[in-house]
Amino acid sequence: MANLKEVRTRIASVSSTQQITSAMKMVSAAKFRRAQNAIIGMRPYAASLQGIISDIGEGQGAVTPYHAVRPVHTVVLVVVTSNKGLCGAFNSNVLKLAQQRIAHWRGEGVKLQLVCIGKKATELLSRQKDLSVASYDEFLDAPAFDTIAALADSLMADFKDKRIDHVEVVYNQFKNSLSQVLTCEQWLPVAPVKVAEPGTKANNDYIYEPSQEEILREMIPLTLRSTFYRMVLDSLAAEHGARMTAMQKATDNATELLKDLRLSYNKARQASITNEIIEIVSGSEALKG
Repeated sequence: MANLKEVRTRIASVSSTQQITSAMKMVSAAKFRRAQNAIIGMRPYAASLQGIISDIGEGQGAVTPYHAVRPVHTVVLVVVTSNKGLCGAFNSNVLKLAQQRIAHWRGEGVKLQLVCIGKKATELLSRQKDLSVASYDEFLDAPAFDTIAALADSLMADFKDKRIDHVEVVYNQFKNSLSQVLTCEQWLPVAPVKVAEPGTKANNDYIYEPSQEEILREMIPLTLRSTFYRMVLDSLAAEHGARMTAMQKATDNATELLKDLRLSYNKARQASITNEIIEIVSGSEALKG
């Protein structure tokens, strides 16, 4: 009977876990839909801004302070993770790549500063020695454009004033609910736009007023803010997709385990009943003798 009691306890425990993971999957699915709609709505806008800038072209002399490429002495590494766990390898992959980039820049002998968006990054990277770590975990609770753009403006001002020379962002780019693309993207300085080859037709026939150079100087900061916001939204959608997938797998595993436990329970119960019948029959035969 002790064996039966142990199996019953395990069945109750796994059943409770199954209910929790199933509920978490439903919550993640609702959050995932909102995050997915946000990033899908953001991407065409960001792509249009980039298209206009590419159409202007660097070859026409329209270069802003954010294009300046200079010797790298100070690097800012922005690491975007999640505030919570239970999302598979989502955080561990980002942190592994971040540590590789830290090792790379340390090997270059430059001063390195870390900006962490997400508690998982803050908890691990704050242990790094001789590194300045700034935390913005609250961004993920309510990802508003104004608050995230304020951080982007601060980094842009530091770059423009030559306090920093290079900014990279490590994050998971959203692909679909089942997969994410681990990305390390250079945010500053702005990568040179590709100038169309002579004789090729431009994608868009824009009329610029007052001038292409002035428009570019106004649009580059806007594009940088939008890109930074897009990367945070990408990470948020990828996080909810990863957690939804992880909870679905956990629920499926609990379902399979419950089947095995119930089968073991039924076998043990049948064996117990059989033993009791044998004892009763044996006692009856003994009394007849």
